[in-house]
Amino acid sequence: MAHQDYVSRSRVKNKKQSPYKKNIEPAQGSSLKIKLISTFLVIALPSFGYLLWSIKDKQPAVVIAPKIIKVKKTTEVVELPELPQEKWTYVDDLKSKQVEVGQYEVKKKGPYKMQCGSFRTRKQAESLKAKIAFTGLEAQVGKSVGSSSTWYKVYLGPYDKKRNAEKDKHKLKNNAIHACKIWGWD
Repeated sequence: MAHQDYVSRSRVKNKKQSPYKKNIEPAQGSSLKIKLISTFLVIALPSFGYLLWSIKDKQPAVVIAPKIIKVKKTTEVVELPELPQEKWTYVDDLKSKQVEVGQYEVKKKGPYKMQCGSFRTRKQAESLKAKIAFTGLEAQVGKSVGSSSTWYKVYLGPYDKKRNAEKDKHKLKNNAIHACKIWGWD
């Protein structure tokens, strides 16, 4: 197979039209359409305007009078029919029913903390703590020594209720801090 020499070959000129250059000359058939549409609009719009102007002050030809209905007053008292007997007994049962109130105990699950990051350097942890401070919340940095390395955790809390922690979590999400998780306080 012979190799082709792409360098010595001449380039195809103006194979495609640029999408940014528009043809200024309209097609021959479209010029007749434009003339017909513009003639129609020149005639139709003023005619419609004249029609509206001519009917604006005219009164309707037929006015329908409202009907007046006379109602006779009667002094007769209409008695209601007697109530039917109940087929079910739950109505009477509910009147005499005693509700038993059970004793239950609310278990407090304990305080919560919200951890927003864990970093290998204290500088990164302090940076996140400062970002959280700009939202109006106070974070703390805790040092955790593991078997192979040291981690610096950024957390908020303690919270008595998980609802309060969720409220602060949403506040942080609105300020572009998305990595917070809520844990039980250990």
